[in-house]
Amino acid sequence: MMATLNEKEIHNAVIKQLREYRALKVKLVNLKEREDIGADMLFPSFVEDSCLSELKVKQIERALHEALDSIERGIVERKYLNITELNDEEIYLELGVKRGKFYEKKKEALTTLARAMGII
Repeated sequence: MMATLNEKEIHNAVIKQLREYRALKVKLVNLKEREDIGADMLFPSFVEDSCLSELKVKQIERALHEALDSIERGIVERKYLNITELNDEEIYLELGVKRGKFYEKKKEALTTLARAMGII
């Protein structure tokens, strides 16, 4: 099935969702904080999708914690979910894995997340 699909396009779609996930998590915490003190309309809103945002966050968290092994999760967290941008070399040295293994695990992680999130 993957042979007919563009692997790079799939991985880019996953990466886009992971980067959006960071913002959605903050959005949900901010929303809860505003609701707790009754300041629902602190900022103007052009969309009303907090239910979908919450669902997306839950499903991405489930995919990260239940579909990936610890090395894959470490790579994804450091590469795509960290606010400090780390390059690949910093990550594989930090995780204590060899360069080739790092790229193999990174590719596997993105493909696994694509499956878990229903992208493929």
